[in-house]
Amino acid sequence: MGGDIPPPVDELAAVSLTNDEASSTTVQKARFSDRVRIQSILGRPDGGAGLAGQKVRISGWVKTGREQGKGAFAFLEVNDGSCPANLQVMVDASVSDLSKLIATGTCVTVDGCLKLPPEGKGTKQKIELSVVEVVDVGTVDPGTYPIPKTKLTLERLREFLHLRARTNSISAIARIRHALAIATHTFFDEEGFLYVQTPIITTSDCEGAGEMFQVTTLISTTEKLERELIENPPPTEADVEAARVVVKERGEAVAELKAAKASKEAILASVAELNDAKANFAATEARSRLKPGLPKVDGKIDYSQDFFGLQAFLTVSGQLQVETYACGLSDVYTFGPTFRAENSHTSRHLAEFWMVEPELAFADLEDDMNCAEAYVKYMCKWLLEKRYDDMELMAKNFDKGCIDRLKLVASTPFGRLTYTEAIKILEEAVAKGKNFDNAVEWGIDLASEHERYLTEVVFQKPLIVYNYPKGIKAFYMRLNDDGKTVAAMDVLVPKVGELIGGSQREERIDVIMERLEEIGLPVEPYEWYLDLRRYGTAKHSGFGLGFERMVLFATGMDNIRDVIPFPRYPGRADL
Repeated sequence: MGGDIPPPVDELAAVSLTNDEASSTTVQKARFSDRVRIQSILGRPDGGAGLAGQKVRISGWVKTGREQGKGAFAFLEVNDGSCPANLQVMVDASVSDLSKLIATGTCVTVDGCLKLPPEGKGTKQKIELSVVEVVDVGTVDPGTYPIPKTKLTLERLREFLHLRARTNSISAIARIRHALAIATHTFFDEEGFLYVQTPIITTSDCEGAGEMFQVTTLISTTEKLERELIENPPPTEADVEAARVVVKERGEAVAELKAAKASKEAILASVAELNDAKANFAATEARSRLKPGLPKVDGKIDYSQDFFGLQAFLTVSGQLQVETYACGLSDVYTFGPTFRAENSHTSRHLAEFWMVEPELAFADLEDDMNCAEAYVKYMCKWLLEKRYDDMELMAKNFDKGCIDRLKLVASTPFGRLTYTEAIKILEEAVAKGKNFDNAVEWGIDLASEHERYLTEVVFQKPLIVYNYPKGIKAFYMRLNDDGKTVAAMDVLVPKVGELIGGSQREERIDVIMERLEEIGLPVEPYEWYLDLRRYGTAKHSGFGLGFERMVLFATGMDNIRDVIPFPRYPGRADL
């Protein structure tokens, strides 16, 4: 092996799939580098066996490394993040210093020849790489590297957000999350929806809950001013009066020069001194009014001095804004981060999370439910087709039923029942001895335990519950003829409970204004929203899918903090 001649870089460009078992396509190197992704080798139907004899360059991180043959050679398990599988790499001691390569976490780029592993040793590998040249090494100090070979708990991994993507579980979740995002854009594009980017900073509260992060520069500007006032105290009343006297004196001097018919140059010079005195007086007077603390008017914070000139927040939803485009472009959707300043430490809550929010013009609640069901099914099928290897890893390590759950949802028509019917079923269960932590009665907001009982125990499939009491739903949901319920719907799935919440929107301006008054929200901030009802109002519907909840549902993970790359929750906003 040591006598092989390293192939030129241009010969590492592609790996041909030549055997009958593999596809007829050609696996190319990564377009913007000279390496071949490990997935393009191990992801073949033959596990890469048909590539024996091909020369490639691979890069990645060492998962495990061990010297053998009394230090004559070493085996490395290398992963580049393209797939869950590791490529076995064999390095001869004549090629490189093995001690620099074997530590977990070491980054390597190597050229080599793919070969079939020896038979009869029980190896699961269908192919391995025999290295002819070590091109580059990013070494690791095993004594300080915080991601060891031994498995760390997911909670412990959150202490190393910058390194946890190197673990099998988090990298698989990242690929699954990516696949779900691509599936989302593909689904809506195929259905004729337009992708609209709604603002992250907003002046309206979509939910009316008041749990919003405020966006302001007043605090930083106030702190800066207070520091400056300490270093350079504001002028006193005497300083202001002295500046006023100077203005008076300069004015009198100008008048005297004009009366004496002095030269034009002398008068202009005196006028310039007067203007300087006036400017100094204005600055002195303004500075004398500066006081520490936030600016206030009538005892309230004066937001007219804030960056946007009024109170602003991080959005809790892009729905209201995306409705404006639905009322001009028909079917649209937004997909972006949203924020809730809720002091919750549960495994289901984040302060920053992502929402997918489509809006369908000229659509009623039935249309909305049909779209939501089709979208969820599409994502489940996409994962089964595109990321089955990652789903197998999740099934092996976290939730053995996750693949079967995806298959169930992808192939089973969703059940549909009204909120009132759902409450009746839950009440009957209680009457038969079922204990819930949360009481069951008409008018409650269904808890996760209620939702999961309906989906996992009673119906054993996804459900859409619709026509909720108006008292537990947002002001923009269309009031039903009974006056008690609104045309709202939730998609409930096993493992997670509520995955989607949506509704037909209230298009009648008189009804929506009554709803705002009932809830106690001011009309003025929503005048633009009411304009959509004043000018060419149209029936429309939409829903929101919590993206992290979809990842939870797909992977079977227990904590939402493990399915988003950089979780934000009370007390933590690392990186």
